[in-house]
Amino acid sequence: MGLLTAIGFASVYIARSEPSELNAGSLTYAGIFMALYLAAHLVVRYAVPYADPVLLPLAALLSAIGVTLIYRLNPDDAFRQSLWIVIGVCLFALTLLALRRDFRVLEQYKYLFGITAIVLLMLPALPGIGQTINGARLWVKVGSFQFQPGELAKIFLIVFLAGYLRDKREVLAQGRLKDFGPLLLIWGAAMLVLVQTNDLGSALLLFGIFLAMLYVATGRAAYAAAGLALFVAGAAFVYRFVSHVQERVTIWLTPWTDNPVYCAQTGELALRQDCGSFQLVKSLYSIGNGGFSGTGLGKGTFTTTSGDPIIPYLNTDFIYSAIAQELGLVGAAGLLLVFMLFVARGFRIALLADDGFSKLLAAGLTFGFALQTFIIVGGVLRVIPLTGITLPFVSYGGSSVVANFVLLALLLLVSNRANVQSGGVRR
Repeated sequence: MGLLTAIGFASVYIARSEPSELNAGSLTYAGIFMALYLAAHLVVRYAVPYADPVLLPLAALLSAIGVTLIYRLNPDDAFRQSLWIVIGVCLFALTLLALRRDFRVLEQYKYLFGITAIVLLMLPALPGIGQTINGARLWVKVGSFQFQPGELAKIFLIVFLAGYLRDKREVLAQGRLKDFGPLLLIWGAAMLVLVQTNDLGSALLLFGIFLAMLYVATGRAAYAAAGLALFVAGAAFVYRFVSHVQERVTIWLTPWTDNPVYCAQTGELALRQDCGSFQLVKSLYSIGNGGFSGTGLGKGTFTTTSGDPIIPYLNTDFIYSAIAQELGLVGAAGLLLVFMLFVARGFRIALLADDGFSKLLAAGLTFGFALQTFIIVGGVLRVIPLTGITLPFVSYGGSSVVANFVLLALLLLVSNRANVQSGGVRR
């Protein structure tokens, strides 16, 4: 990981200047990352010695790729992202140390986690602190500090659902009509999030996590199918009345137009590819420009001749298109394989877990990670409507980085206990 980081930063330096001007910046970043993850590894060996040995290196690789690409786009953002990674690793270590004896104590506070998740989801709706960025109200700003509470709400919701569904799984599995109450309640909450934030992706992520955990708890595929039908129906209803959702779907279906259409940003007529779908269209061109092997790290084209960004919010929502341009199909596919390996190891942990709470917790965390990756990559590739969800460990953003390191710590805690219970050996 440290070697890859050094090579990546060196490639960016060389692409930006003459080889003779290459300085020690790449080695500095690589050294910092090596020291940081070495410390994290030592904490893992102490707190969860029997945990899955692959997950932490995969997270380190993803975060190193992210910082390298962010540095290539904006060195100042890369420095801030590195600070958030340090904070995330510290919180990762604290979570492991605090819960190393028995993380299942979290189940006793499941309702507190559920209430906290709801409060966090509602924070962006509060006047004065809620912030609307790129049409979606997902952010909270207090002074100079800005964060996305939905990232931590996702973790808290999974802990709540793991505890609640473990208690109610036998009742829910009977399939009585009154037992659909929790399903309808969570569906209503997902629709409320959709209306409040104007973001279909956040609602899909939260409701998708619930359906997956409900299926794992009950084994009833009919519940998942009914829930999906409810979500589609609810999203269609909201689509009729929420203009931002209508715009996102329209951009997804027809990003290009031959004739000028109404542009909400300017109030005038313009081609859609020059207005509402500008980001998506430029992102698709960026991906196409990468071809099979890419332009080379540091050699992509992301700014105009005047220095303006071609793709707004490139280091957050569209960082995958930057990777696809500079590393090509090979690099973009390789990145997805890393995500797939992370998900495969997470589901393996869920299968090995011997108690209901641990199994549901690992399955929920892993599915949430996988679904979030699919939503953002699928949006960038125009498989589904585009949303503002971040690419885990890779996109720029402190809230996402911190939340994903907490997710990683919880998975390692479950893995450690599962391996101990199954007679696993220290690895």
